[in-house]
Order: sequence, then structure tokens, then C-alpha cells
Amino acid sequence: MSIAPPRRQAPAPAAAARHLVEERPLRHPDQSSRAMMTRRGWWLVVLNFLIPGSAQAVAGNRRLGRIGLGATLVLWLGLVLAVLFALLAPMAGISLITGAWLPDWLSLLRGVPLLVVQGAMYAYGVLWVWLTIDTLRLVRLVKTGPIARFGIALLGVVLLVVSGGAAAYAGTSAGAARDALGAIFGASGPSVPPSDGYYNILLLGADSGEGRDSMRFDSISVVSVNAETGATTITGIPRDMPHFPFSDGPMKELYPDVHQGYADPTCGWTSAINQLNTEVEVCRDGDALYPDARANGSTPGVEATKDAAEGILGIEIPYYVFIDMDGFAALIDALGGVDITVEERLPKGGGPAYDGQPVDDWAIGWIEAGPQHMDGDTAQWYARSRYTTSDFDRMKRQRQLQEAILAQFTPQVVLTRFQDIAAAGTNLVETDLPQSLIPALADLALKAQEQEVTTIELTPEGGIDESDPDYAYIRELVQQALHPPTPTPEP
Repeated sequence: MSIAPPRRQAPAPAAAARHLVEERPLRHPDQSSRAMMTRRGWWLVVLNFLIPGSAQAVAGNRRLGRIGLGATLVLWLGLVLAVLFALLAPMAGISLITGAWLPDWLSLLRGVPLLVVQGAMYAYGVLWVWLTIDTLRLVRLVKTGPIARFGIALLGVVLLVVSGGAAAYAGTSAGAARDALGAIFGASGPSVPPSDGYYNILLLGADSGEGRDSMRFDSISVVSVNAETGATTITGIPRDMPHFPFSDGPMKELYPDVHQGYADPTCGWTSAINQLNTEVEVCRDGDALYPDARANGSTPGVEATKDAAEGILGIEIPYYVFIDMDGFAALIDALGGVDITVEERLPKGGGPAYDGQPVDDWAIGWIEAGPQHMDGDTAQWYARSRYTTSDFDRMKRQRQLQEAILAQFTPQVVLTRFQDIAAAGTNLVETDLPQSLIPALADLALKAQEQEVTTIELTPEGGIDESDPDYAYIRELVQQALHPPTPTPEP
């Protein structure tokens, strides 16, 4: 006859509780031990910060823990993908997040990816706050040490502010990027491939306060960016450049040879290029000359100036960027200022009230010679000051500022000051650059950081007769700068 083994008796309730405490102290702590409850409290608060949802998974509501852990894993996966895109395929990453990959007929949906990111970050921030509050409940502060309970509570609040603030900042930055892209590139025209290997952009500067209908461009230049290397060339066009030819288009039909000017006191009596905007917008029917301009995010006056710049330089210029000089200072301040070496002392102020008035009588301040870190107001006066120097000196200073701003657009500055930069750009810039070009231009901007900017000044110092420019020679200069001859190897 076989003898059955004795049955194992269930442990007594007290022994079972002690077994659970020993095996799972985070979920079933010995609440009579202040030392254990204190250690448990520190662990739960830190775990909640490092891996949101983990505190609930090991010590609280497992369903809430699964939600927190799932959201955290999704966030981590997104961050890993963002890093991989940034390292391996930055253009593809920017195209994906900005919606630049969408076709033109779906352009209204280009803000959706950033909207999704913004909503996800806000939702995760709210979830993190909820998890932190629940974690502090699980800690049971009254069971911890008298001093530790205040430390644990303070740490929890600090980490709550850090985590919630980080999520809110990320969401706000995504929203700022979406708003800026929509405002700046909202009415963009079609994308045009590089011309002879370059993206050529007309850069215009003026004071919007003068009134859009009669505004004359204070600064006119063309930025040429090599589509492969990012090498940048800036060609400055004097605002008073006269008798220039046009490329093929409506203005070429009006002026088959060179621009003769429009003899009207409103539009000016000279043939200077900076008077084109007023001539076309006020004294001619600009919308009839350029019927598609406004629909493509431009204006007739800007399109006429494009045609003039193309005729002068002999290159195709499909895009423009207009910088409002009244908002120029805001961008400089958003970037944290710029570094400029001032060659000579310059006055701030609007100029003399009468001929011969001493500079000290009307100057509201001075920009001293030497290296300077300029804020927005100082940089604006540096670009504008003209009464003790020539317009050609002023052009040179404007080009210095353009280079200084480009140098300041580092990834570190953009990341740390993104919202300020986006807000300044929204109020500062008008352009017809399409959103589909954003990834390519962003990639080229990073490449341009590693190279010196080439400048061409169409001034007497550069061998150009200001009263009778040799446009064939100017076009030759530009071609040599953009397409330098390949050196012949020595035998």
C-alpha cells in the first residue's frame, strides 16, 4: 500500500504578508518601517521621472502604468527616429515633419505633422503631471521619515516642473514652427529647380512704415546658393543703379533696351532700380503686367525688380525674400546679437535737419569703431547709417550684417531660441519660397556654415562705373564667381 505524501499547509496569514513584503517591497511595503518607506519613496519618485508609468506598474494601478509606459515608449521611439533622421537623413526628416513631401494640391495639410507633434507633446505633458501626482500618492509621505517626506515632496514637485515644462516647451515650439511656416510660406508658388546649379534668391530690405504702395527698396542683393555644396555668393546691387536691362517679360516689352525711368514726381524722375516698385505698383497697372504675382505670394513690384536683377546679373532669379527693416532688430535680438568689426565711427539718427548741420547736433548716439557684439537696435543703425559715409559703404555694412546673421544661425542657437526666432521671422519676412524647398535649403544652410561667403559689390571699388555700368562686364563677374574655371594641373 502506497503512502501519500503529507499535504503542504498554507502559511499563516502573518507569514504570507511577510513573504509579500520581502518579495515585493515596492508594492507591499512594511508600512511600519519608516526606513523602508523612505527608500521606497525616493525610488518611486525617481522611477516616475526616468520612466514615466513605471511607478504605477510596480506599486500602483497597473492599467495606468501600462498607459504611461506605452506613451513613454512611443516618445522614446520618436526621439530615436528624430536622432537617426538628423544624423543620417536630415533633409528627409525635415521634409517629413514640415509636410514638404505633400504635393501642392495638398499644401493645406502641410501643417498637420507639426500639429500632431504639438498635440502629442501637450498630451504627454498632461499624462506626466497626472503620473507624478499619483506617484506622490503612492509614496504615502506620512509614513516616511520626518525630514525625508519634505525632500521627497520637493523632488517630486521639481521633477514635475522640469518634465511638464519640457513637454510644454516642445509642444509650443512645434506650434511656433507650424505658425511661422504657415505665415511666411503660406501663399507660395511652384517649386523651381536650381538654375545652372544654384538657387538664386532676390533679397530686398525696406521700411514697411513708408507704406507698401510707395515703398522703395533700401537694400537690393541676390543670394546664390550652390545646390550641392551650399557655397553662398551675395551680389549687392546699388539701389541707384541706372539704365539697366530687363530679362524677357512685361518690363522688357516696355523697355526693350534699358530702363528709362517714369517721369512722374510720385514715381521719381530717374531710372534707378529702387524706383521700380513704386512705378509698377502706383504709376502702372502692375496686376495687368504680372497677373499671377499675388497668387504666387509675390507682388508686381517685386516681380519687376526680379526681372531687372536678372537682366543686370544674367542669372535666373525665381524667388525673393523681403525683410522689413522695422522688424530687423527683433531677429537680431532673437539670435542673441551679432558680432561685427566696425571700421569707422558711425552716427545714429535720421540725419541733418538742414544742410551743414553738425553731426553732433542731430546724432542720437554713436557706434564706435572696433569689434562689437551688437543688439538689434545697434545693428539696425549700422545697416542704415549713411550721412557720414557713402551709399557704397552702407552696402558693404549691410553685406557684413547678412554674413554675421548667417553665421549666428547655428543649430545650438536655433534650438535654444527657436520660439523667439520663429516669432521674429513671422513679423519680419515675406517670401514666395515654397514649403517644398524648406528641406533642401535647411540642408544647404548647414553646409554653408562651414564655408566663407563670397561677396560681389557692383560699386566703383569693384570696378563698376556708377553712372554708366558695363552690364556685360557685370554678368561676366557673376559667372566667374559662380562658376570659377577649374585649375589646369601642372605637367
